[in-house]
Amino acid sequence: MAALLAAVLTVTVQGVRNGDGQIVLAVCEEAAYPAGRCAFRVTAPAAEGSVRVAVPDVPPGIYALRVYHDENGNRQLDRNLLGLPWEGFGFGNDAPVSLAPPNFRDAAVTVGENGVETALTLRYWISP
Repeated sequence: MAALLAAVLTVTVQGVRNGDGQIVLAVCEEAAYPAGRCAFRVTAPAAEGSVRVAVPDVPPGIYALRVYHDENGNRQLDRNLLGLPWEGFGFGNDAPVSLAPPNFRDAAVTVGENGVETALTLRYWISP
């Protein structure tokens, strides 16, 4: 059996409010998605406006996208006492968020042999 070719997944993260810290993108298989233990995690320097993040060597398949703006560089999505995020966050396909992350299918993209390009927009629920 021949090995599957890996491709590049390119995500344009839009709506970045400043150039502080990093953009952190996680690419998740369905079984790992709810727990956040994703197969791929890539960071890129933040820049006000939009940031392109390329994830190399992604095998063809269906993956949910999770992203956050780690403004203070502590490698986590900071939250207030009520659990609301202080930092920007988003999901593939700009999937809607209520009190929990969207389901896998709503946040998923399909990566083919030639890769895929997609975009999503950060949400900032609390002003600095």
